[in-house]
Amino acid sequence: MRTIVVVPCYNEAQRLPRQTFLDFARTWSGGQLLFVNDGSRDETAAVITELAASAPQSLTAMSLATNGGKAEAVRQGFLRAFAEGADVVGFWDADLATPLGVIPRFETVLQERPGIDIVMGARVRLLGTAVERRPLRHYLGRGFATVVSWMLEANVYDTQCGAKLFRATPLIREVFAAPFLSRWVFDVELLARYLDARARLGEDGREGIRELPLDDWHDVAGSKVRSQDFVRAGIDLARISLARRRSQ
Repeated sequence: MRTIVVVPCYNEAQRLPRQTFLDFARTWSGGQLLFVNDGSRDETAAVITELAASAPQSLTAMSLATNGGKAEAVRQGFLRAFAEGADVVGFWDADLATPLGVIPRFETVLQERPGIDIVMGARVRLLGTAVERRPLRHYLGRGFATVVSWMLEANVYDTQCGAKLFRATPLIREVFAAPFLSRWVFDVELLARYLDARARLGEDGREGIRELPLDDWHDVAGSKVRSQDFVRAGIDLARISLARRRSQ
């Protein structure tokens, strides 16, 4: 099973944990990290190009001419991964709030459970785990997740964790075929596309999604997500919901 994990990057030249990526890539068998520079205004393009040259079998890089947002950066990375024949494609936040070492655990789920198409990290604060989120973002996130669960008619705990793997099936390729309406909460939109596509086949798409509680997750300084982005997220949710109703 060949896995390609897309790492979207926007103005990450100063905070990209290069050595961590390099160390993981050198020990991860059968996988590749694909850095996608989303039209950054700093030296991100040069940084990821140099990083990829350090381990060309495990690290690759591509740059988009203009900034299209995380959603489009991830989508373009997925299209390239599909074209290269990956069996599993995923995306991972560049700040490594979710450690790279979790990727093999996600892969194991897909290997052992052929009925699962999507594996998503879930930031659940449980005894024995080290999931650390700022209180405001945690409570805003819980409210957001409640609205999304109602909208999707699926009990989703955490749509926005930036750690996800997908089985590269024709249906998943369909999910990523067209640009997303939202630049930031596209995670909700891609789940909606997947559930709707499965429904058209007379299937319950919820059975194809698995959320895995993370053992470690930490807010990283310099995050580009701000409190006001939750307002924009609400507007995007309304747009996604309206588009779903029009397509049904």
